[in-house]
Amino acid sequence: MKKMVSNFTLMDLKIMDITEEKSDVCSLNNIIFELKKIVGEKYIQIKSGEISTLTLGRNVSLFTPKKVSTIVRPGSINEIIQIVDIMNKNNSKLGLHIVSSGYNWGLGSKEPVNEDAIIVILDRLTNIRDINIEDGWAIIEPGVTQLNLANLLKDSSRMLNVTASSGHTSVIGNILERGVGLRHQRTNDLLGLEVITPDGEKITVGWWPHTERKTAFNTFGHGPSLLHLYTQSNLGIVTGAVVRLLPRPQTQTVLHLHFPRKKLLDAVNLFRDWYAQEMVSGVLKIYDTVSTESYGGSGDEHLTLICVSGNPKKVEAIVSILFEEAKNSGIFTKLIHSNEISSDRNDFVLQVVEHAYAGDPSWNEHMLRAATGQNAKEVDSKGGGWIFFLAFIPFKGETITEALSIIDDISKKMGVKIGTTVNALSSDVIDLVISIKFPPVKDQISKSHETLDLIYEHFTYKGFYPYRLDINHTNFIEHYYSQTERAVNKKLKNMLDPNGIISTGRYF
Repeated sequence: MKKMVSNFTLMDLKIMDITEEKSDVCSLNNIIFELKKIVGEKYIQIKSGEISTLTLGRNVSLFTPKKVSTIVRPGSINEIIQIVDIMNKNNSKLGLHIVSSGYNWGLGSKEPVNEDAIIVILDRLTNIRDINIEDGWAIIEPGVTQLNLANLLKDSSRMLNVTASSGHTSVIGNILERGVGLRHQRTNDLLGLEVITPDGEKITVGWWPHTERKTAFNTFGHGPSLLHLYTQSNLGIVTGAVVRLLPRPQTQTVLHLHFPRKKLLDAVNLFRDWYAQEMVSGVLKIYDTVSTESYGGSGDEHLTLICVSGNPKKVEAIVSILFEEAKNSGIFTKLIHSNEISSDRNDFVLQVVEHAYAGDPSWNEHMLRAATGQNAKEVDSKGGGWIFFLAFIPFKGETITEALSIIDDISKKMGVKIGTTVNALSSDVIDLVISIKFPPVKDQISKSHETLDLIYEHFTYKGFYPYRLDINHTNFIEHYYSQTERAVNKKLKNMLDPNGIISTGRYF
């Protein structure tokens, strides 16, 4: 008798599983049917047959693509609201994975964290809704690229804080990822956000221009600030942003300082002092030889690029002081600046960085092609292997020397070339960009992925935490959150998105 009950229980569970699976399929079919009505057949991609598996295809990091339920590209805010409504009505377990342009190269590109997500790509939302040169702001949508916005600002008194990545990357996408531009971290450029909440309501947070009177920027608002509730977040769908436009400097000079590896500690400490004394404009950059070669530059030493911009007399005075201190230090083998010579047009690192400091991303594609062998649209489908690890570490000569020594040891152990670029964000913090460029063949893919695993392990152990994660290492987030912060984030998710309309992200 007991055996019969046991068998019945197992059979009952199997029936329940089959019923649940059929229910999920029915729910997905209903959702797809409704999505087609909303966006049209042209803007939805579904499985072509019963046994086929739908994925986003190859990504440049060669991370294994996840199985996805469908891919949809809405063309308006109203369509996004309708999509959210459909998800709520169907009570589906399938979450929406939101993508701006999907050019999150080196970290997984468009890839979701979990299987079976519905991918929502917002690259058709390309409106620059408003722009105010005098007051220094623009209202844009997720499909607006940094090249789109920078071109509109050309020859004006304002400029965009651009990154050294492709001009075709999304401004909003990179801001929400807390990326780094040539002037500062891009979170500083964020003034306000328009968000579709998981229950389908359109809200605004942060600062937005008043319709009847001019108000000063106040991103924190009043009471608890909600603006950064939606950066690195799966609590809503961002459909618009107010972005800060920076005053364009009257003049700009970029210093090129070369030094050997043995002088790294002394060089970094000198740079830190210059930063602390406000001698540097924007993000100071130090490329090692591997990164310089990867991005199409030349040289067999570390290359430091330092921007000094503003009033011409101020720039002249600071450049003079920096040159004198650099020469007296005995650290550098070569010192020049961009007003002295015409930069080598074949050295893409110099060209990209000098133009990007001035808010011009038009040269960026040269560096992208040097790194991946492809233009932006083909980087994921055809580009050579490319992986990033992005960490915040203290701006100290000893710390940076230690971090680069760890990279050297891992590189030797694995037989993999690893590049590093130091981006100084302040006199206290640097963004250390670690890049692995590899041939997209089986043994090199495996070796490069193992190398990335080692970097995560060693840097986490030392407290050199990444500020952005790739899709294969989301489990490391447990090391970076305090348990109480993690718990609060989970409570917020359960409260604001009880139906799980937006899928699990890389951070929670």
